[in-house]
Amino acid sequence: MQLEVDGQAVFAATGGRRFDAGLPTVVYIHGASMDHTVWSLQARYVAHHGRNVLALDLPGHGRSQGSPLTTIEAMGTWIGRFLDAAGLRTAALVGHSMGALVALEAAGQAPARVRALALVGVAERMPVHPDLLAAAMVNETLAPELLASWGHGRGGHVGGHPSPGLWMMGGSLKLLARASAGVLAADLAACNAYDGALRAAARVTCPALLLLGAGDRMTPPAKAKALAGVFKSSRTIVLAETGHMLMSERPDAVTDALGGLV
Repeated sequence: MQLEVDGQAVFAATGGRRFDAGLPTVVYIHGASMDHTVWSLQARYVAHHGRNVLALDLPGHGRSQGSPLTTIEAMGTWIGRFLDAAGLRTAALVGHSMGALVALEAAGQAPARVRALALVGVAERMPVHPDLLAAAMVNETLAPELLASWGHGRGGHVGGHPSPGLWMMGGSLKLLARASAGVLAADLAACNAYDGALRAAARVTCPALLLLGAGDRMTPPAKAKALAGVFKSSRTIVLAETGHMLMSERPDAVTDALGGLV
């Protein structure tokens, strides 16, 4: 589905079903230097079970035009304009990693527009290792290699993909390699600088789900405890033997967890 936001083309996948304005909508927001494809399995399931799906590409990512936005706050505000472009008064927001911060910020900025919030692989703060940030700034291949390695749990390093013949880390490397120069650096810098998670959570009025991986080295579950305690209504699910890339490592468990909220 092609939309226009701020005069630029924005792409959002619909999970294989035509958008129906009469159905409730779930908006999926990807992580740093990624795109809508990280939500393929979850989006397709939801789209075939009575809801609209818009798995978007943020500006400068995937099939969307423009340059990447440089702060989480700006991305959160952009989500409101995206909802306007789609003709949506309200939606459920589901975000992963950087996308979780964006979804949280959007819900904090405009709580009346968000009917449910799911934050996958989230933490109160997401500081970026200096070596990773430095590599991304000069577009070194080391940056996606570090992300792919740190982002997967033990199973993702040795195979573990539910579909025979596919390799989780290899898939992540290919996805990150598709991004234009400078996108990963901009996204990581935005995550590193953002300190508004607790303030945003305090303004959220809808139910919130925090979906975390027990083996996540990038956003360990312990780093989400303070955030979970600020929401007016929240629930936390921790998936065993799972790293940061929950949607590919445990696709069925993620779909099941999200299904109870969105």
